[in-house]
Amino acid sequence: MEQESKKILLFTTAFRPMIGGSEIAIEEIARRLPDIFFEIVTARHNRHNKKVENIGNMRIHRVGFGYKFDKYLLPILGYLKGRELFESNIIHAYQASFGAMAAYLLKLEFPKTKFILTLQEGKKMDEQSWLLKIVRKTIIRKADIITAISNYLKVFAEEISKRDNVILLPNGVDLMIFKRDGLEGSEIKQRLGIKEEERIVITASRLVEKNGVGILLKAFALMQEKINFDTRLVIVGDGPLRRKLEQAIDDYGLANKVLLLGTVDHEELPRYLSMADVFVRHSLSEGLGNAFLEAMACDLPVIATPVGGIVDFITDGETGILTRVNDVEQLCAEMNRVLVNIDLKKKLINNGKSLVVEKYGWDNIAHVMGRLY
Repeated sequence: MEQESKKILLFTTAFRPMIGGSEIAIEEIARRLPDIFFEIVTARHNRHNKKVENIGNMRIHRVGFGYKFDKYLLPILGYLKGRELFESNIIHAYQASFGAMAAYLLKLEFPKTKFILTLQEGKKMDEQSWLLKIVRKTIIRKADIITAISNYLKVFAEEISKRDNVILLPNGVDLMIFKRDGLEGSEIKQRLGIKEEERIVITASRLVEKNGVGILLKAFALMQEKINFDTRLVIVGDGPLRRKLEQAIDDYGLANKVLLLGTVDHEELPRYLSMADVFVRHSLSEGLGNAFLEAMACDLPVIATPVGGIVDFITDGETGILTRVNDVEQLCAEMNRVLVNIDLKKKLINNGKSLVVEKYGWDNIAHVMGRLY
């Protein structure tokens, strides 16, 4: 008789078509564990999203009415859906948030079930509301095993858990997709009307406060006053700050210097990274910083801030450049330095690429998660 696949009941507040660090991690790991079947419970968020969808070894169950407030209903609706699907001795939740609340309720009802919690949070933990702090601590203390994508989150979880049950397991990069392709990069340049001699600063992120795109824009505007070569700033991503950034671009007189491209398919992102000279994200907080790792895999030097999990993989002057948070003049100076100092640029590229290949490939990370399951 053919052995039935192991099943994992997995909870996440958001999932495809919404894309972020957690969503990418779930798909990348599931794809590499074909002998495991994942029942994924998430909020529906949009009426156009199917209630049930099968993708490979994943079956996605979207609960709610198809509106943004569905995530607030997820603790109860997700719990009820979880009871309906429950036939595994393992439940797994990504982020100690609304999806994990549903997993927590299921753990209360079935205490012998093993509860794995993966912390991927990007926002600073001490800046959360008091209610969310209480909920998060309650969930962390109930988990049997906790994986954290950065040392910052690992220490945070250990202080709450008071048990030796926290494992450092970062997110990774698909090295088959994220690699430099000069030909495709040149095609993107031509399509966007970028001249071959122009030097390109690129960032990829949600347009939200924590990603510091406004600070990057201000530093880029300042740099135009100090350099004697042509540059472009390419911003990949969308979010609630888009209109504010569009206004800032006009105010700085950068309409011909900044390209605000909106959302780009994740699989297409390497083509855009391949045309650039330096990747910059001025993060105010960060769970790990996958966007930096993806840029490093595409042979780009990176400029970041020493917040959250970024310091796990960026050593200043070796695998990247670190600048002080909110220091516009330093960010401006470092962008200029990387763009003109060829030896420094090569050093950062070589060291960064070697680190990503050695420690951040999805195959090794999925293998560890498979052993945990």
